[in-house]
Amino acid sequence: MEVSGTSSAYTIKEYLAFEEETLMKHEFHNGEVLAMSGGTLNHSTLSGNMLNMVLNDIRKTGKGCRPFNGDVRIYFPLLNSFVYPDLSVVCGNIETSEQDKNAIINPGLIVEVLSESTEKYDRSGKFRKYRSLPSFREYVLIDQYQPVVDVLFRSDENYWKIISYIGLEKEVYINTLDCSIKMSDIYRDVEGLSEPELQLPF
Repeated sequence: MEVSGTSSAYTIKEYLAFEEETLMKHEFHNGEVLAMSGGTLNHSTLSGNMLNMVLNDIRKTGKGCRPFNGDVRIYFPLLNSFVYPDLSVVCGNIETSEQDKNAIINPGLIVEVLSESTEKYDRSGKFRKYRSLPSFREYVLIDQYQPVVDVLFRSDENYWKIISYIGLEKEVYINTLDCSIKMSDIYRDVEGLSEPELQLPF
């Protein structure tokens, strides 16, 4: 999501009360509150496409997982922080924050749609926040400007591997759900896509 504007010295209780009253969403970082501006049509389309395909796969296979859209917060106990991912998936029992019953703390899969203003944050600082959660094992980053999807998967406690899928003819493998999703379905109805800047030889 797009992030702009800051304010500080909020408690969690004040932040949650503020979120209930405002129409905008805000991230919370140990007392600092960041306003999140609206995304693009393509951003919304990509998020919706992924949610629909993940939900369809879970329903079809009967996996014990549950997806959440970008309205659901994630809380980081070690960092005293809340963020809103574009899509999160919990497999097994859902665990919520003691401070906020509507904030989950055990996502296994996170999906973020990248924008020019958030790509650096999503790939670095936000990724490090997600990694503070023991349950977090897979991170899917979707480029909204060209058909490129990066999948980062934690194969053991200390090792993450990354696979980049480039081009609409490819299929993206989601480890958490043991399923493949066509790039053409991820990017369905997305307008103005550019040709990929780089084609990898594999």
